[in-house]
Amino acid sequence: MSDASLTLDPAVAQRLIRNDQGLVCVVVQDDDSDEVLMVAWMDDEALRRTLTEGRATYWSRSRQEYWRKGDTSGHVQYVRSVAIDCDGDALLLRVEQIGPACHTGVRSCFRAGGLLPLGGRDE
Repeated sequence: MSDASLTLDPAVAQRLIRNDQGLVCVVVQDDDSDEVLMVAWMDDEALRRTLTEGRATYWSRSRQEYWRKGDTSGHVQYVRSVAIDCDGDALLLRVEQIGPACHTGVRSCFRAGGLLPLGGRDE
């Protein structure tokens, strides 16, 4: 007999549109400042863990394993809310971020990457 607490709620699971690897894109946003911190990936199990534990858990595509944000770095993400987009192919996690979110040591992965030039626009 399986423990229902060990599976993602079927009502949630049926709303998700996954890629070929069974993953959903996750945009992570600071709950206080609205700053976009990072983008990551979840499968059903990572989402289940996130929803039940209140800490962000992702699927590492490079390492092929789950990683709970902050377990090794101390840069924890406490989940404040999770929303699904209208198409079901992306999630928005609003978090309390402790320390930097980016593996490069800065608060946001989008600060680390920098801005791209917008060419060809008339101003």
